Amino acid sequence: MAQYETLIREDLEGGIAVVTLNRPAAANALNTQMGRDLLDLFRGVLMDPGDLRCLVLTGAGDRAFCAGGDLRERNGMSDADWQRQHVIFEQAFYTLMDCPVPVIAAVNGAAYGGGTEMALACDFIHAAEGARFALTEPKLGIIPGAGGTQNLPRAVGLRRAKELIFATTPFSAAEAADWGMVNRVWPAEGLMPGVLDLARRIAANGPVAVRQAKRAMTMGVETDLKTGLAIEIEAYNRTVPTADRREGVLAFNEKRAPRFTGA
Repeated sequence: MAQYETLIREDLEGGIAVVTLNRPAAANALNTQMGRDLLDLFRGVLMDPGDLRCLVLTGAGDRAFCAGGDLRERNGMSDADWQRQHVIFEQAFYTLMDCPVPVIAAVNGAAYGGGTEMALACDFIHAAEGARFALTEPKLGIIPGAGGTQNLPRAVGLRRAKELIFATTPFSAAEAADWGMVNRVWPAEGLMPGVLDLARRIAANGPVAVRQAKRAMTMGVETDLKTGLAIEIEAYNRTVPTADRREGVLAFNEKRAPRFTGA
């Protein structure tokens, strides 16, 4: 298992991994090394998820999930260096979005700029009550460039997203939940226990089925209904010849919990 300079990966029983952004002194801001670490981690999962069934992404400490790009590192960068760095960030986020297993963002504090974009790149978000979000890039003379202009409108609606991005307006976890961007808001001490309980429930299901359901929804929702239905059936048919499908039916008839292997 790779060791990372800016991330901590903890593999738990049942195919669950917790990945923690680990730069608490810098509010877990995204620097070049964190971009490289995220890209390497999610590229590895994309190429070979192995026994992984669910991944939780959170931040170290209780102050911030991720404060966005590290502006101290970026201070004085040439245009070319800035763009080269951003390629690392965008590829890391795109690979996160392509992750074949479910990824839950457990937003434990401030998620600004790229932090909000990182959370939006996950399958869904649970947040602590004190978490705050904002896409602040226009204050720096740039725009969200790691999926923010695409994922936020899909989460909260185009007109609301325009206002939030144009005015760089911060918003609370409760507001994000009201708008449909956050699935659930927790007291701070309940966030990780609640998210891990959910991860265990996801991991207890057939891993092939969960991956194919994710694929069908992610690909199908951006198409017309008939194309989406065709994607769904193609994904469904991939589950039929699996040992897990046979085990699920057998376990139901034997009135016991299924023992899925991912085969």
